[in-house]
Amino acid sequence: MMSSLFAATDLKTLRVEAADCRACPLWENATQTVFGEGPSHAPLMLVGEQPGDKEDLAGKPFVGPAGQMLDRALDEAGIDRKKVYVTNAVKHFKFVPRGKIRLHQKPNTAEIKACRPWYERERAAVKPALVVAMGATAAQSVFGKITPINKNRGHLLALDDGAQALVTVHPSYLLRLPDQETRAREYQRFVDDLKMAGTQLRKIARAA
Repeated sequence: MMSSLFAATDLKTLRVEAADCRACPLWENATQTVFGEGPSHAPLMLVGEQPGDKEDLAGKPFVGPAGQMLDRALDEAGIDRKKVYVTNAVKHFKFVPRGKIRLHQKPNTAEIKACRPWYERERAAVKPALVVAMGATAAQSVFGKITPINKNRGHLLALDDGAQALVTVHPSYLLRLPDQETRAREYQRFVDDLKMAGTQLRKIARAA
């Protein structure tokens, strides 16, 4: 079970607290904390890696190119994003400047651990029945340890509070694929993972 330290607090309070987070150095160069958003008791929580350039400026998760890819895939999977709580494992944008461009950098384990209490408190507040970890950083945060994507993809995994989880790729991975054929194949696999999430949510709803 989750530690009592992460007992449920309402999301509005958590968002205000997270705005002043100094748990790791990433806040120093980021524009702002990018907290999760969505219904306060959504049955599905999607966890990504970290905000990108567009998210850092807007203060909202998944509003850039990866977010557009995610929206398209959710639509094809029959999942309404407005009913999903969407967040990131790390709440500040990590980057290196290259002229006017800010190049995304992968969060390290220390940064993931520093930010994990925010994810845990979000999950305690929302109480989703199903969590989808998108990408290796998200999987590491959700499970508290390095969790390989390919080895764990395609089947339900138990979380310590009775909820379930699925592991899939991050939509930004799809954007980086080199050729159209590979992109199309991997995108369909991503949609299939989301369809599995939708099927599981319907089973949970019928059992309730």
